[in-house]
Amino acid sequence: MSMRLMLLVGAMVAMPAFAADGAKAGEGPHGPRHEACKADPAKCQQERKAHREKMCAENPERCKEMKARAEERHAQCKADPTKCQQERKAQRDKMCEQNPERCKEMKAKADERRAQCQADPAKCRQERQVQRDKMCAENPQRCKEMKAKGEERRAQCQADPSKCRPQGPGAPAQPRT
Repeated sequence: MSMRLMLLVGAMVAMPAFAADGAKAGEGPHGPRHEACKADPAKCQQERKAHREKMCAENPERCKEMKARAEERHAQCKADPTKCQQERKAQRDKMCEQNPERCKEMKAKADERRAQCQADPAKCRQERQVQRDKMCAENPQRCKEMKAKGEERRAQCQADPSKCRPQGPGAPAQPRT
């Protein structure tokens, strides 16, 4: 019995070493798949969608369970958005601690995008509209929900403008509530 335990522990200790040997230089910490997806994110998104559809066709019960968990999580975050924001921040912080270089890249990319949108806000609005139109064509129910949420938010802002971010050029940025 103890011999089996020793073999098991030995195998578990050796696994990370074998996994590290499989990684090639220049592939990054996530391997070749991650690098390929960085090069062509649309292709990877289509592949993930096809894989998900195949998995759901093969095992519809598991797919239903996953959808139920996702809906439950969505409801939890809707009920307590602060908790979910804190959890996402903790995940980001953990990722940044484990891979500070990737974190710096992501921050630089976000800063660059922010600067582009400040320089040409009309272009960014147009790009966002194209994305919204595409999303609405693919998922009309979600689009209806988002439009209803937007209308609700506009009504809240009209009722109490102090809780909303000022609109228009030159308006000071304020955090959303």
